[in-house]
Amino acid sequence: MSTKPSAAFVGASWIALGAGMLGYLIGLWRAEMQLNEKGYYFTILMFGLFAVVSLQKSVRDRLEGLPVTDLYYGICWFATILSIVLLTIGLWNATILPSEKGFYAFAFLLAIFGAVAVQKNTRDALQASKDGPEKKNPS
Repeated sequence: MSTKPSAAFVGASWIALGAGMLGYLIGLWRAEMQLNEKGYYFTILMFGLFAVVSLQKSVRDRLEGLPVTDLYYGICWFATILSIVLLTIGLWNATILPSEKGFYAFAFLLAIFGAVAVQKNTRDALQASKDGPEKKNPS
C-alpha cells in the first residue's frame, strides 16, 4: 500500500523547486551577459529539469515493475549527467564572478532536486489515491 506524502514535504519540495528556478531565472534576467549566453544557461536549466523528472519516473517505473527500455533508461541518465556537465563547463569558462558561478550552480542543483521531489510526491499521491483510503506518510 502506498502512502500519501505529508503536506510539509510536498510544500518543501515545491519551495525548493520554485526557489531554485526563480533564483536562477532572476539571476539570468539581471546578469550582464549577452543574450546567447543567457539562452545557453536557460536551456541548460530546462534540459536539466526535464532530464531529472524523466529519470525519476523511469527509476520509479522500474522499481514498480513497469517496462522501461534499457535505451530510455540510459538516455535519462545520460541527459541528467550531461546537463550537469554542460552547466559546469559553461560556468568554468564564464567571465563572471566566482560568487555568481556558485549562485548559478547551487540554484540549478536546488531546482533539479526540487523537480525530483515534486515528481516523487505527485507519483506517491496518485498511487495513494488509487490504493484507497489515504494513509499519511510521516516524512
